[in-house]
Amino acid sequence: MENKEKNTASPYDLDGRPPIGLAIPLGLQHVLAMFVGNLTPLLIITGVCGIEAGGALQVALLQNAMLVAGIVTLVQIFTIGPVGAKLPIVMGTSSGFIGVCRSVGVVMGSGIAGYGAIMAASFIGGIFETVLGSFLKPLRKFFPAVVTGTVVLSIGLSLISVGIGSFGGGNTAADYGSLENLFVGTVVLVVIIALKHGTKGFTSFSSILLGIIVGYILVSIMAVVLPTTYTYTDETGAVVEVTKAWVLNWSSVAEAPWFSIPKIMPVKWVFDARAIVPICIMFIVTAVETVGDISGITEGGLGREATDKELAGGVMCDGLGSSFAAIFGILPNTSFSQNVGLVAMTKVVNRFSIGLGGVFLIACGLFPKLAAVISIMPQSVLGGAAVMMFSSIVVSGIQLITKWPLSPRNVTIVSVALGVGYGLGANSAVLAHLPESINLIFGGSGIVPAALLAIILNIALPKDEKSDVEMAEEILAAKKGKR
Repeated sequence: MENKEKNTASPYDLDGRPPIGLAIPLGLQHVLAMFVGNLTPLLIITGVCGIEAGGALQVALLQNAMLVAGIVTLVQIFTIGPVGAKLPIVMGTSSGFIGVCRSVGVVMGSGIAGYGAIMAASFIGGIFETVLGSFLKPLRKFFPAVVTGTVVLSIGLSLISVGIGSFGGGNTAADYGSLENLFVGTVVLVVIIALKHGTKGFTSFSSILLGIIVGYILVSIMAVVLPTTYTYTDETGAVVEVTKAWVLNWSSVAEAPWFSIPKIMPVKWVFDARAIVPICIMFIVTAVETVGDISGITEGGLGREATDKELAGGVMCDGLGSSFAAIFGILPNTSFSQNVGLVAMTKVVNRFSIGLGGVFLIACGLFPKLAAVISIMPQSVLGGAAVMMFSSIVVSGIQLITKWPLSPRNVTIVSVALGVGYGLGANSAVLAHLPESINLIFGGSGIVPAALLAIILNIALPKDEKSDVEMAEEILAAKKGKR
């Protein structure tokens, strides 16, 4: 009887095993949400380090990125000893390290030795974060709901521009913002909303996956009835013909091999302090971001705050996962905020279902043709799902911040952290005259300065005379008295 209950668990249950026919698509839509983001950092940094685009080494690294993300995701979900949060968290190559790794690559001469220095530093930094995670419990007092909520909120705000960029076809696309791209993104978004709130059961649970499938079908039909290329005049005055961003490139699938064995240590490591120091600093930053992601998962999907054990295990998995990734020549692996948004939106938290997504990532690492089918997804198709998922992270942050009545102290913390901290990071041109090291850490997303200011203000500002709990009890009592 107990086994039967486990096999008929709801996707809204953290534990248990839903029917496999339901669990597979739920796991797959998590892979679709993070697939492009998992590979993009590698494409950027390998380019900086002079690794040939499309060459054997870059292809091997991209393959390893999928394999490592799948393995580390399974550890995060199901745990090994104290390592892992035992929560539905999807791991992947961190975009947060792009800035510092780009700088290291340039300092090291923009060659393959620079990439080797990044790998050695990532291995050491991962061990450093693991140790930090093991001491997270006594540091928990620095991360009350108002701080973690502010971090989660800043994560969501930083991703909204990414989602709308994809919605328009991708910021780098020559036809960015075209009516066709906007049409595809809109159709996918409408389908997801209709399925999520107009149906029940499988179609509601899997609304993201089904919306993306509809997007694939839609662009396939468009390719038959509409022109797939267009011409424009570039800066030199030459007429250039390009393929539209929404067109599926099936040749990539045809050219991909069926099976490939991952390569260990594909790049020789170089131990250099110029890489180790800044990358270790970034590991502290991403640990704070991971605390925010875990808090977003528990608040958005489970309606509660994260426990000390979950936070410590999650950060330790970030660290060890990044060290493991370095062995395969991959940039640090961290929790993926995109998938936090997916959990917050769907409320699907079942670990078994999302763990199948990790298995699928491993399969993509072993069977490149399978990975190619996902890699050709048009940005506008992904964007149709992303704009809603990323906004859900913002909502989770608001829920954390407003978990207790907002006191003047908490209003100040949130206001300054978002206004000054997030504002500075999101508009990094303001920091142009400061040292490059500050730009690397605080410029870009706005998450880091917002988190830092929230932590500092929470320590510095005097506590309210009454605790949040006492204030909440007084308000509830007053409401009951009015009735």
